[in-house]
Order: sequence, then C-alpha cells, then structure tokens
Amino acid sequence: MATTDDYYKLLGVSRTATADEIRKAYRKLARKYHPDVNKAEDAATKFAEVQEAYDTLSDAEKRKIYDTYGSSGPSQGGFRGNSQWQSAGGGYGQSVDFSDIFGSAFGGGGSPFGGGERSAQPSKGQNRETEITVTFMTALKGGVEEINTGDSISKVKIPAGIENGNKLRLKGKGHPGAMGAEAGDMIVTVSIGGHFMYQRHGLDVEMDVDVNIAEAALGIKVTLPLPLGGSVDMAIPPGVSSSSRLRVKGKGCQTSDGKTGDFYAVIHIVAPSELDDETKKLLEEVKGRLPNPRDDEPSDA
Repeated sequence: MATTDDYYKLLGVSRTATADEIRKAYRKLARKYHPDVNKAEDAATKFAEVQEAYDTLSDAEKRKIYDTYGSSGPSQGGFRGNSQWQSAGGGYGQSVDFSDIFGSAFGGGGSPFGGGERSAQPSKGQNRETEITVTFMTALKGGVEEINTGDSISKVKIPAGIENGNKLRLKGKGHPGAMGAEAGDMIVTVSIGGHFMYQRHGLDVEMDVDVNIAEAALGIKVTLPLPLGGSVDMAIPPGVSSSSRLRVKGKGCQTSDGKTGDFYAVIHIVAPSELDDETKKLLEEVKGRLPNPRDDEPSDA
C-alpha cells in the first residue's frame, strides 16, 4: 500500500498530466527505484508504490474512477494489485480451474450424460465470452486474477508465458443448461498490458539501452535488471551500432512446460541535444580523425 493516497504527487505530475507525461515520470522513477539496481532498504517499497500509482493512472477508466473516488474506489475495494473489485452481490466466489490455453476455435463437447438418444438429452448451456487485461509481469511470470462471472467473482490462473490473445476456459461459468443440464463455459480472452522497461516478442524479452556516442565508440559495461529477477553485467563492445541486439540466452520468458526465451539489450545511441563550446571543439577534433561512414556508399555516377 502506498505511503500516500495521492498518486499524482507520488509520480510528481499534475492532475492534468497527459498520458505521455505520466509514462515519462513513471519510467524515470521506476528506473531509479528498481530493487535490482537500487540497493537502498526502501527501494523495493518505493518501486511498488510507483508501480501502483502508474497501474491506476495509465488506464483511462481506472484514472477516471480514481479522480472521482480516490484510492479507496467506489466499493472501498481499492486499486491495490490489478484494481479488482468485489461484486455487488457479495463476497468473492470459489476458485475455478481453467482447462487449457487454446486457439480461437473450440470443439463441441460431448453430452454430459451417458448413452441414449441425443435428441432426448437436455442441452448443455451456451458458452459466454469475456476479456481480461493482465499486467506485463503477470503474463510473464504467471499469477491468479479475479474476474466477474455474473453472479460471483471467480479466480482464474494465468499461466507463465501466456501471450496476447490467448484464451482460457472457466468450466461451468457460461449460460445455464436446459432442464438442469450442465452449464456452458466462460471463454476468457487475455490482453497484456505494456511495461515501461521491457517488450515481448513471443518468449523473447527486449530492453532498450541508451548509450551516448562516446560510450558507443569506446564500449562500456552496464548492469541491467532481468525480467524474471536478478541482473546481468553486460559488456557493450566498442563500435557498437544503434539497434544492435545483445543476447543473454535463456533469460527471457519461461513457461510452465519448460520452454524459455532469450533476453536482448537493444542499443540506442543518443546524441546530445545541447553542447557547451569546449565539448563542441573536442567533438570537431574527433570528427576530423574518424573515417566518414558515407565514403563507402555507392555514388550515383
């Protein structure tokens, strides 16, 4: 729980801040307090507070509710975690097992009863469809989310490594069957939120790493936080080019069935936008000593 209920103050932005301003403030603070980089005793707590504030203010609907009701929310459920609300009908429902991740087409289930004429059997209820948005890290590591199934709040297990658009099945949470027959299922389409530091491509995880022109020319060692915890000391080689991808094998996404992806540091060379006179003079001298990369380009002649 954040030490302040004012998420805007926590991120250091105004209540009229744009989505881009909120994202930039979050990126700056998250990099500062990430526990794999910042070893201060309170770094993990501050990082969690910043994450909590961003999860709310980066979502237009959650931000609207927060601006109206504050961090307690309309039902006093709060924005903690993934802003899960208690249903108006009462307490949370029982845990519901999901069967599998599967594609967009579902085979028809057999009759819930034994033999006899199919036409004489009560019809199973129809399936229902819904969507759920989970955080980037929940999709990466797995977890449990709560979802409104109509008459109750049910729990659904999110397997590690799930991808955007995958579907989960909640058994018996669809429409009721005729004459007491088995209820249909609820089909849950999973959407995955973004992350301030990482991007996913299948099981691979990428992280943008900014270096200045001197670091790119001479090389540099950097410590990078890994998505599944811990960090890696990476040597960026001299003469690295922008958009180069440096790999750490097996440190991307890991699924429950043992599949793993890789972690990539994507290099971005950032030129300074402002220079003092002394630095300009030094760069002019260096420029004269360096080969012109355009000399190798074919001419139009």
